[in-house]
Amino acid sequence: MARTAESTREDKQAETRSPDTHEHEGAGLHLHTRTLHPPVPIPYITRGDMRSTARSATSRMPGMPSGKDLVFYGGLGAMTVAGALEWPVALAVGGATWLVRSRGKGREAHAREAHEGDGDARAVKSDTRDRDSAKKTT
Repeated sequence: MARTAESTREDKQAETRSPDTHEHEGAGLHLHTRTLHPPVPIPYITRGDMRSTARSATSRMPGMPSGKDLVFYGGLGAMTVAGALEWPVALAVGGATWLVRSRGKGREAHAREAHEGDGDARAVKSDTRDRDSAKKTT
């Protein structure tokens, strides 16, 4: 910006102002703030508290996987990290294996229940036959 006669006059007036004039920066606004610090209690955690919390958390977890499962999934992860498998392939193989194994366990449990149920049904049928035969003989 080019200096004009007016701008030089203003500069000179600003330099010659007496220190008696109290001009403040910020258009005369004063902001007063108050910082609040509410009391926050710090909990005291004992070793027993930590132990009981850890026990309750681990009691809700499913049982440990078998050694065979650990070796399989660990090997799958190691092959993925080493770059022998891409992670989507490893995820698909691991997921499919888990799905097939969990269905197999479900079928075994269902077959056991059905087998036990058949035994109960046979017992009911034989009781009914015994009662019917007892009625006929009397």
